[in-house]
Amino acid sequence: MSSDHPLSLEHTQRVASATLPRAEVEALLRAATQPLYFDDCDFAGADLSRLDLRGAVFHRCALMETSFAGAALSQSQWLRCRGREADFAAADLVDAVFQSSDLNNTNWRHARLASVTYTSCKLTGANFEACAALGLCFVETLLVGAHLRGLSFRKTTLQQLDFSDADLAGADFRDAIFEGGSLKDANLKDARFAGADLRQADLSGVRLVDAGMFRGATISHEQAAVLVTELGLRVL
Repeated sequence: MSSDHPLSLEHTQRVASATLPRAEVEALLRAATQPLYFDDCDFAGADLSRLDLRGAVFHRCALMETSFAGAALSQSQWLRCRGREADFAAADLVDAVFQSSDLNNTNWRHARLASVTYTSCKLTGANFEACAALGLCFVETLLVGAHLRGLSFRKTTLQQLDFSDADLAGADFRDAIFEGGSLKDANLKDARFAGADLRQADLSGVRLVDAGMFRGATISHEQAAVLVTELGLRVL
């Protein structure tokens, strides 16, 4: 199956190249007998809050400043969408998949994100405050400046995640493996890294507010020198 079409069209009802305000989406939902497949549709600025869009597919759609607040979006798929500043607050996104999408400055506060996967997405400045995130997975994704306080990445493999300038206060990275990626200038207050393998991560600019946070973690000699420099010490 082509990566451009995550579900076979025989299992969906296709809507293509349309500009869809709320009233038209509601009409489509009333008439639908299968999950909707939105192909190259424009929802920019639309209020789609609290709608039942479970299982819907959004392919190459414009979602800029669209509100999905409180919507039912479980098992939905989002491929190559443009959705800066979209609002997913308190939405149910269990088992949703996001791929190759621009989701900069989006709002996910209080959303249900269990078993959600983001692959090759841009989430710069995104807010994940107080979301339910069991099984949440990011792969090769930009999280620069994102609000990720208290999230758990425990025992996960983190592939090419850019956490530069992100707020990771209280985040749990115990036993995580970093395959590339960056923690440059991130807020790591009260974060936990025991058992984590950080040897491939960029740790430049990390502020050691509590050196104990890295106790039990594995780092390289070069990274150790960087961290010691952050403490104002000289290594001779």
